[in-house]
Amino acid sequence: MALTAMTLHGVIVAIVTPFAPNYEIDVPGLRRLTDHLLSQGVHGIMTTGGNGEFPHLLREEKKRVTQVVVEEVRGRIPVIAGTAACGTREAVLLGRDAREVGADGLIVTPPYYFHLPDDALFTHYRTIAEEVGLPLVVYNNPLYTGNDLSPALIDRLAAVPGIVGLKQSNADFGTLVENVRRSGDTIAVLTGIDSQFYAALAAGARGIFSTAACVIPSAMVQVYTLVQNGKFAEARSLHLRLQELNRFLEYDPGYVGPCKAALRLLGLPAGPVRPPLPEVTPEEEASIAAALHTLGLLAA
Repeated sequence: MALTAMTLHGVIVAIVTPFAPNYEIDVPGLRRLTDHLLSQGVHGIMTTGGNGEFPHLLREEKKRVTQVVVEEVRGRIPVIAGTAACGTREAVLLGRDAREVGADGLIVTPPYYFHLPDDALFTHYRTIAEEVGLPLVVYNNPLYTGNDLSPALIDRLAAVPGIVGLKQSNADFGTLVENVRRSGDTIAVLTGIDSQFYAALAAGARGIFSTAACVIPSAMVQVYTLVQNGKFAEARSLHLRLQELNRFLEYDPGYVGPCKAALRLLGLPAGPVRPPLPEVTPEEEASIAAALHTLGLLAA
């Protein structure tokens, strides 16, 4: 499926990487989870992102995860592979791996560890776009990378051929609004924060790269559909209801453990998180179960 600034929209699921008890990739579980998400009407799937535990996957594992999802999707919705790396050369190699197994596009955070000037960040993204040749989504996540992509830099990147979108994961909602104002006519601007979903759509964002949609895909799609149909009051009401769960899927104490715990409670493939990520505590799991019960997804 051709990924462009026009076709990048809606609810893009940040899929987990299911693991077996020995921490090996659970390929049958990944296939089952992918099929489940497809049945719920999501608009795209993002593999090997933060929710997919990409920092703890080997290069060949990242390629395999994307390959499995591509095989299950069979062109029905876009598959966007997370190919972030500290170095430009590695990011290009990961991007070529994703292209080889049929990904429709790439999503890439800035390099992490070193603090880099804007010109270096610009060159990093331009090089990936030129050398991989797949549509590229820029992923701004300053809390985790230490390199914030300003609206001015995003505007420069929006002019690079092959860059089609932005995932904006910044607690400062004003930066998302400014990105929509400056670059929203050139690239697709999406939020990456579930608690900002309704507000982002109201401000002109094209959708969301969502952790919550791995757990409550149909409900997240419903929020998007209500907004597209002009039913803003209903969308806002549903969004606030979903916050009962979404509040567990933010940055502190981490979203992967809670997401996998929720999936396990629902009987969906997830498995453990890979060390050194922490599992949720029994108290946290009980709170997640209570939220799922409140949403009518889990029996008391």
